[in-house]
Amino acid sequence: MTNVIVVKRDGTQVPYDRNKIICAINKALLEVDGNIYSKYISENVATSIENYFEYHTVECITVEEIQDLVEWNLINGPKPDLAKAYIRYRYKREMARHNYKELMDTIGEKLSAANVQNQNANVDEHSFGGRMGEMNSAVARKYALDYIVSPMAKENHLNNMIYIHDLDHYAVGSHNCLSIPFDDLLAKGFNTRQTDVRPAQSVSTAFQLVAVIFQLQSLQQFGGVSATHLDWTMVPYVRKSFRKHWNDALKYIAFWPATEVTEDRPIDEYADCDDYQDVYRYALEMTEREIYQAVEAMYHNLNTLQSRSGNQLPFTSINYGTCTLPEGRMITKALLDVSIKGIGKLHKTSIFPCGIFQCMKGVNREPGDPNYDLFKLALRSTAQRLYPNYANVDWTGNDGYNINDPCTYFSTMGCRTANGYDINGLGQRKDGRGNICPVTIILPTLAMMTKENNNHHFEDFQHPEHWSREDYDDIETFMTLLDEKIHEARDMLIERFNWICSQNPASARFMYENGLMAGYVPEEGIRSALKHGTLAMGQLGLAEALQILIGCDHTEEKGMELAKRIEALFKKRCAEFKEEYKLNFGVYYTPAENLCHTALKKFKERYGIIKNVSDKEFFTNSMHVPVWKEMNPFEKIDIESQLTGYSSAGCITYIELDSGIKNNLEALETLVNYAMDKDIPYFAVNVPNDTCLECGYCDEFNDHCPECGSDHIQQLRRVTGYLTGNYTTAFNRGKQDEVKYRVKHK
Repeated sequence: MTNVIVVKRDGTQVPYDRNKIICAINKALLEVDGNIYSKYISENVATSIENYFEYHTVECITVEEIQDLVEWNLINGPKPDLAKAYIRYRYKREMARHNYKELMDTIGEKLSAANVQNQNANVDEHSFGGRMGEMNSAVARKYALDYIVSPMAKENHLNNMIYIHDLDHYAVGSHNCLSIPFDDLLAKGFNTRQTDVRPAQSVSTAFQLVAVIFQLQSLQQFGGVSATHLDWTMVPYVRKSFRKHWNDALKYIAFWPATEVTEDRPIDEYADCDDYQDVYRYALEMTEREIYQAVEAMYHNLNTLQSRSGNQLPFTSINYGTCTLPEGRMITKALLDVSIKGIGKLHKTSIFPCGIFQCMKGVNREPGDPNYDLFKLALRSTAQRLYPNYANVDWTGNDGYNINDPCTYFSTMGCRTANGYDINGLGQRKDGRGNICPVTIILPTLAMMTKENNNHHFEDFQHPEHWSREDYDDIETFMTLLDEKIHEARDMLIERFNWICSQNPASARFMYENGLMAGYVPEEGIRSALKHGTLAMGQLGLAEALQILIGCDHTEEKGMELAKRIEALFKKRCAEFKEEYKLNFGVYYTPAENLCHTALKKFKERYGIIKNVSDKEFFTNSMHVPVWKEMNPFEKIDIESQLTGYSSAGCITYIELDSGIKNNLEALETLVNYAMDKDIPYFAVNVPNDTCLECGYCDEFNDHCPECGSDHIQQLRRVTGYLTGNYTTAFNRGKQDEVKYRVKHK
């Protein structure tokens, strides 16, 4: 029989080997009997097949044909159960081969950049690093789904009900976002794998170290990193630099080196020295110059040092604007001046860091407030550069913060993630805490499942005047299903939290060794730190779910009534889970940069195209007003402000304006203050930002530069809470479609 050639599935030819038949049948025997005492069965089948070869003079045969012969012999043999076991064994092998091939096809696709999806607008999937990163991500995602997550979690994820974010990082057990405790790190120094870093002794060094720390921490996690009160943080280092410049002036201008200042002190204390006015002016000017150059260097570093795969910049955010000390005001002014000027030879809008101006009553919102001039400067920057966004320090959701401790002021981590009240002892402290892991409930899927379960057709409920009592019952069915999925989302978050807690602290040595995550006690393990973070329960497509359930969205009174009921359930359950498990569950209004498209694709494959639901390439982010709805900015703020209070883990409200707003800063000021007074926690303004890459002209002009005529244009737009480069190439298909539908709020 050695002359028979077997053709394998890949087309290669090998000599026939009876031992492979015997081995396969024995594995089936083990499944049936738990032993292979009936070994003669496999031997007899192999012999029978060889007799078949001889009788039919077979010279060449495929693997599938041999397996068919094995099945026939087993079915007609003494143990029919063995035939069933062999068929199952064969099916499992086939599935394994299929999964392997599918994975290898995906890897090949990622390595060749043959199907770039732009899942993350900040990643260049065409680059070597991007291709390698996408390949690694594909393998890790599959591993996580097949070997780590529970069957319940996998089913929810694959069936478009509850989405598990960043599955690739789930596999390795890293967490999402972190607000970095820069006050401690700059004052005490820190250790890295190769060396140690001394405490900062000047404002220029401090800003360099901020960029370094951002870079290092971004490699310990998969989400954003932020500074919660950078203006306050930099006060001691402005004083150090001022003292150095003051002493230089004493030595080289006043020629009084013997009066050198040896201890740092507030800058305004120097101003009282009447005999040293020239020294004071010199020290002040040199300090301001140093601050500006330090800020400019930080901006350039954070837009050029691509520390993650895919030429990816760290997702960095800086909060500022409340420090009324002269030193802090100098920092805020420099941050805004650099933002307005732009970076590089063409003075392009900076993508990172995401600037966030912290609005605070009595500090910067009204004429007469000590930092009102800086608020006006922030508005100018927003109108021209989209940044800064605006955080509401007086937001009712941050009740209990300490007005004397900027670490407790409301701040965000850029796209919208925020730290609420910590049930495990840190209260409203933000530094050293972050979003540990999120999941997102796909609301339109649940709404359609409700209709399916109740045997109702979508065509019927598009016309409310035709509703019957059964149609109204759909709402109760939906709420019951949503409650079930909220509980399953809880279990999925706990499951992932425990997996992250099981990791060795050496996996994130820089973070744990240097105390970047607050509360870490080595003897208690990393759970001691992670328990202070947030478990975020997100949502997607509220507007579309309402459309499915009641034929309108929350821009109408009936839709808002149901929207509030849905959000109240989210908030109630998260509060209950927080108390029961002593973990910081929070309602999260998901950014859904990629999910808005991938969830829509899955939905459309199952349910087809439904008007105002799946007739576009995206679902509406979280609870936002659909981007195509015509209204003025005050109306949009009014609608979304009714829902933002249900969220504790992060949300954002934004409005779309045209570029002419830079000529009407008073109107922009009115809008920002209106949003703050409406208790919006986090507010942003979208303004078209087109830059000619030939001459540097910046305005709204889309295809051709009005100055030089070039069509080499960067069209910068906001993707979620942060910015990206040219949206026509960096955004995924869903986000590109969303931009087309965005209407100006006039």
